[in-house]
Amino acid sequence: MDGFSVVVGAGSFRGDGVRFPHRWTDEGVSVEADFTGAHLLHLAAAGCVLNDLYREAQQLGLVLNGVRVTASGGFDSATWVSTGITYGIELDSTASEEERTALVARVDEVAEIPRAIRAGAPVQRRD
Repeated sequence: MDGFSVVVGAGSFRGDGVRFPHRWTDEGVSVEADFTGAHLLHLAAAGCVLNDLYREAQQLGLVLNGVRVTASGGFDSATWVSTGITYGIELDSTASEEERTALVARVDEVAEIPRAIRAGAPVQRRD
Protein backbone atom coordinates (compact mmCIF):
# COMPACT_ATOMS: atom_id res chain seq x y z
CA MET A 1 0.00 0.00 0.00
CA ASP A 2 1.59 3.24 -1.15
CA GLY A 3 0.35 6.77 -0.97
CA PHE A 4 -0.65 8.75 2.09
CA SER A 5 0.62 11.90 0.39
CA VAL A 6 0.97 15.26 2.09
CA VAL A 7 1.95 18.71 0.81
CA VAL A 8 3.30 21.61 2.84
CA GLY A 9 3.90 24.99 1.26
CA ALA A 10 5.12 28.44 2.24
CA GLY A 11 5.67 31.74 0.50
CA SER A 12 4.93 31.63 -3.22
CA PHE A 13 4.10 27.91 -2.90
CA ARG A 14 1.56 28.32 -0.10
CA GLY A 15 -1.53 26.40 -1.16
CA ASP A 16 -5.20 26.34 -0.24
CA GLY A 17 -4.87 23.83 2.59
CA VAL A 18 -5.14 24.43 6.30
CA ARG A 19 -2.99 27.40 7.37
CA PHE A 20 -0.64 27.45 10.33
CA PRO A 21 1.61 30.17 11.75
CA HIS A 22 5.24 29.71 10.80
CA ARG A 23 8.40 30.92 12.44
CA TRP A 24 10.16 31.56 9.15
CA THR A 25 7.45 33.28 7.08
CA ASP A 26 4.95 36.04 7.85
CA GLU A 27 2.11 34.42 5.88
CA GLY A 28 2.43 31.00 7.51
CA VAL A 29 2.36 27.60 5.87
CA SER A 30 -0.35 25.59 4.19
CA VAL A 31 -0.86 21.91 4.88
CA GLU A 32 -2.73 19.56 2.59
CA ALA A 33 -3.19 16.18 4.24
CA ASP A 34 -5.82 13.76 5.41
CA PHE A 35 -5.98 13.21 9.15
CA THR A 36 -4.72 9.64 9.52
CA GLY A 37 -1.72 8.39 11.42
CA ALA A 38 0.06 7.56 8.16
CA HIS A 39 -0.47 11.06 6.80
CA LEU A 40 0.65 12.64 10.07
CA LEU A 41 3.88 10.62 10.04
CA HIS A 42 4.63 11.87 6.54
CA LEU A 43 3.57 15.39 7.51
CA ALA A 44 6.12 15.40 10.33
CA ALA A 45 8.90 14.64 7.86
CA ALA A 46 7.69 17.15 5.25
CA GLY A 47 7.14 19.92 7.81
CA CYS A 48 10.59 19.43 9.28
CA VAL A 49 12.23 19.57 5.86
CA LEU A 50 10.34 22.78 4.99
CA ASN A 51 11.34 24.43 8.27
CA ASP A 52 14.95 23.38 7.93
CA LEU A 53 15.14 24.69 4.36
CA TYR A 54 14.26 28.14 5.69
CA ARG A 55 16.59 27.85 8.68
CA GLU A 56 19.58 26.66 6.68
CA ALA A 57 18.93 29.13 3.84
CA GLN A 58 19.00 31.97 6.35
CA GLN A 59 22.32 30.72 7.76
CA LEU A 60 23.75 30.55 4.23
CA GLY A 61 22.40 34.00 3.30
CA LEU A 62 20.04 32.59 0.66
CA VAL A 63 16.58 34.06 0.02
CA LEU A 64 13.67 31.64 -0.34
CA ASN A 65 10.55 33.14 -1.89
CA GLY A 66 8.68 29.87 -1.58
CA VAL A 67 9.06 26.22 -0.62
CA ARG A 68 6.86 23.21 -1.31
CA VAL A 69 7.61 19.80 0.17
CA THR A 70 5.61 16.70 -0.72
CA ALA A 71 5.97 13.45 1.17
CA SER A 72 4.40 10.03 0.79
CA GLY A 73 5.06 6.44 1.58
CA GLY A 74 3.55 3.08 2.04
CA PHE A 75 2.84 0.42 4.58
CA ASP A 76 2.90 -3.36 4.38
CA SER A 77 -0.73 -4.42 4.05
CA ALA A 78 -0.40 -7.30 6.53
CA THR A 79 1.68 -5.70 9.30
CA TRP A 80 1.29 -1.96 8.67
CA VAL A 81 5.05 -1.53 8.98
CA SER A 82 6.22 1.48 7.00
CA THR A 83 7.88 0.67 3.68
CA GLY A 84 9.58 4.07 3.78
CA ILE A 85 8.96 7.73 3.12
CA THR A 86 9.99 9.69 0.06
CA TYR A 87 9.90 13.46 -0.23
CA GLY A 88 10.34 16.03 -2.94
CA ILE A 89 11.27 19.70 -2.74
CA GLU A 90 10.40 22.69 -4.92
CA LEU A 91 12.18 25.97 -4.29
CA ASP A 92 11.39 29.47 -5.51
CA SER A 93 14.66 31.32 -5.02
CA THR A 94 17.11 33.59 -6.76
CA ALA A 95 19.91 31.33 -5.50
CA SER A 96 22.04 29.63 -8.12
CA GLU A 97 21.46 25.98 -9.02
CA GLU A 98 24.65 25.08 -7.15
CA GLU A 99 23.48 26.93 -4.03
CA ARG A 100 20.08 25.24 -4.19
CA THR A 101 21.66 21.81 -4.60
CA ALA A 102 23.96 22.45 -1.63
CA LEU A 103 21.03 23.69 0.48
CA VAL A 104 18.90 20.61 -0.26
CA ALA A 105 21.83 18.28 0.48
CA ARG A 106 22.54 20.07 3.75
CA VAL A 107 18.90 19.86 4.84
CA ASP A 108 18.71 16.17 3.93
CA GLU A 109 21.64 15.65 6.28
CA VAL A 110 20.48 17.78 9.23
CA ALA A 111 16.65 17.59 9.24
CA GLU A 112 15.81 16.21 12.66
CA ILE A 113 12.57 14.31 12.01
CA PRO A 114 13.81 12.46 8.92
CA ARG A 115 16.99 11.61 10.86
CA ALA A 116 14.93 10.26 13.79
CA ILE A 117 12.75 8.19 11.46
CA ARG A 118 15.80 6.82 9.62
CA ALA A 119 17.41 5.83 12.91
CA GLY A 120 14.26 4.30 14.35
CA ALA A 121 12.89 5.27 17.70
CA PRO A 122 11.16 3.26 20.37
CA VAL A 123 7.53 4.21 20.88
CA GLN A 124 6.00 3.13 24.16
CA ARG A 125 2.62 3.60 25.76
CA ARG A 126 2.75 5.37 29.10
CA ASP A 127 0.55 4.15 31.94
